[in-house]
Amino acid sequence: VKEENWFFKLSKYSNDVQDAIESGKLRIVPDSRKNEMLEFIKEGLQDVSFSRPRKDLPWGVPVPEDITSTIYVWADALVNYISALGYPDGEKFKKYWPADVHVVGKDILRFHATIWPAMLISLGLEIPKTIFVHGFITSGGQKMSKTLGNVVDPFALIEKYGADAVRYFLLREIPPTEDGDFTIEKFQERYNSDLASGLGNLVARVTTLTTKISNFQFPISNEFSNSNFQKLLTETKVKTEKALGEFQFNAALEAIWEVIHFCDRYIEQEKPWSLDAARDQEKRREILGNLLFVIGEIAELLKPFLPETSKKIIQQLKEGKGQPLFPRIP
Repeated sequence: VKEENWFFKLSKYSNDVQDAIESGKLRIVPDSRKNEMLEFIKEGLQDVSFSRPRKDLPWGVPVPEDITSTIYVWADALVNYISALGYPDGEKFKKYWPADVHVVGKDILRFHATIWPAMLISLGLEIPKTIFVHGFITSGGQKMSKTLGNVVDPFALIEKYGADAVRYFLLREIPPTEDGDFTIEKFQERYNSDLASGLGNLVARVTTLTTKISNFQFPISNEFSNSNFQKLLTETKVKTEKALGEFQFNAALEAIWEVIHFCDRYIEQEKPWSLDAARDQEKRREILGNLLFVIGEIAELLKPFLPETSKKIIQQLKEGKGQPLFPRIP
């Protein structure tokens, strides 16, 4: 096939793009993808076709001053990042560009790490700050395919288990930058162990104990009598912030769940239900105050990951009652 195309002079911007990536001005996460792009650029970027004959693509955006040609779909698609914000004079464009993060699949990295920054440089515009590259989700170890019949419908999962449960599995189980696998068995196992028996059980256990022992009639402390709690929470906040900065969502959640496990051990160690109601009233209130406060902190830490669950926990801390957060899957 032979046809006339308009080309974008990508080769002209090869050094600029390489410098941006090497210097970190354009950060690519993970480093393996950054190195992949640098190797690709060092081989020499070639000028790239930016049009197709209009007779073949009559529905596309016409090339200015050439009614016989249509802008190639990828060039058109990339421009949407700024045209949707009202480029060049729109208020949203002035406010939101350059993008803090482009989240892209590994199969479209070359467009976003070479062609797109070169287009922006050619326009004299700021380039994105970060490109976060994720892998694919397989189903039972195979690529999802209608032919194989292994396609997973996320909306059906959400309808049955709730959006937060699905979010939790994807963020906790699927590696942020690599391929990850989904099966309903893995999902249910993670749901029961971490959500039903872990977070949900802790909240239910503490609110039930507090209602039973004191009818929720005392204020939640804003500090700990147990210094181990304060130390753990401080460390966890540092860990989660660092993990989020590196897009390690699974590591952030793992750190939060360590706090949940610590609370479970604390309950078993202190056994507030076994303390004498009259003689040990202050001790019981102290133990439950510690637990209620830390559960509130857990709810705050979970906001970016499980927003609806976070709201429900905070509500239960105010009222002392509520439906189970995550009913166990039989």
